[in-house]
Amino acid sequence: MDICIIGAGYVGLTTAAVLADIGHTVYCTDVNEQKINKLQQGIIPIYEPGLTEMITKNQDEGKLFFDTDSERHMADCPFIMIAVGTPSARDGSADMVYVKSVIAALSQTIHSPKIIIMKSTVPPGTADWMEAELQQLGVDKGLFEIVSNPEFLREGTAIEDTVHPDRIVIGAKQNEAAMNVQELYHTLQTQFLITNRLEAELIKYASNAFLATKISFINEIARICDAYHADIMEVSRGIGMDQRIGARFLHAGLGYGGSCFPKDVNALNDAAQAKGIRLNLVQAVKKINRSQVDIYLNKITHSLGKRSDKPRIAVWGATFKENTDDIRYSQAIALMKKLVRKGYGVYAYDPLVSSELSSVVWCSNPYEAVEQADLLVIATAWSAFIEADWPKVKALMKRPVIVDGRNCLDKSALEMYGFDYIGVGRP
Repeated sequence: MDICIIGAGYVGLTTAAVLADIGHTVYCTDVNEQKINKLQQGIIPIYEPGLTEMITKNQDEGKLFFDTDSERHMADCPFIMIAVGTPSARDGSADMVYVKSVIAALSQTIHSPKIIIMKSTVPPGTADWMEAELQQLGVDKGLFEIVSNPEFLREGTAIEDTVHPDRIVIGAKQNEAAMNVQELYHTLQTQFLITNRLEAELIKYASNAFLATKISFINEIARICDAYHADIMEVSRGIGMDQRIGARFLHAGLGYGGSCFPKDVNALNDAAQAKGIRLNLVQAVKKINRSQVDIYLNKITHSLGKRSDKPRIAVWGATFKENTDDIRYSQAIALMKKLVRKGYGVYAYDPLVSSELSSVVWCSNPYEAVEQADLLVIATAWSAFIEADWPKVKALMKRPVIVDGRNCLDKSALEMYGFDYIGVGRP
């Protein structure tokens, strides 16, 4: 099948690569000429394990194309997939400016039957609004069906999550349209859930809000563990063994960040407020996550004590999680900003990025960052950090103190090397 994907961001690129790999002919379009030029040359603008290889393979096989002329491919392709960004507006609602621009373009290009697939994360009621808007702009209702098909990929494992999804949700008014979209994924071994469009839109928001809730919950339990000198790792393990709960997203640390959880929690809250509903649990989840950085800041301040000199802090990790180059809403960056405001000298290293924080010294490797450091913070759980040469690190540091912001290190092993280990909920 011929598919036009509008938006060459994280979701658009991953989906385009996988659909082409399934066997479809995919035209991935974007208004950003510089991005498209790079993609045409095989230069991928984001880091995602396995993505570059899959894109290159399908470009070479003539199944995946990149172009700025979205209107031409909208007109030619029977399937149009919208994968543009819906970032948070200042009031917390989803900013629909990019979606609206796509609708305007679609109104000028629909002259044959189309199935319009909404892959972007959008507020409940968006598909109904799109349908009404296209008709208002003069498009014959008989020429299009709008289907909600939210994505559930995680940065760092996006290819795996798209090829082996837990489920594929398809929300449609007409069963025939839902079946046509399901056929796009015919080679994927998974379960399909067919719903109406409103339910599909809410499933995405509710899923991310629930996962954010699990993270904030375990971070609060870690605070209790700190007070009682219990080990959150064992508590998490015991909770996760309950099949009603599950072990994933029960890992205490600096808190959640990235492009999805913060904005989707905000957007769900905004959608509820629009109907006069107050989401007390969602509000608490946000509050706990905001305060989690301060928990670690207090641990760092307490460890350093009152000093006449300016303490030097090494921070390993800047991205919101490992295996991505995304620093949006990164708790690691939030911690660095607070350390700088406390007057500490911050020396940072991340395998993929260096932020624009001018007050932070960005180092070329992790060992450079720890030279003469009074304390090392693990802010992102990169495997290179977990597998570091710890005797070398200890020899380079002024004081062998580690604050594990992701509870990802072997506490016993580090203590054997002579480090003072500080986690959250780790006695």
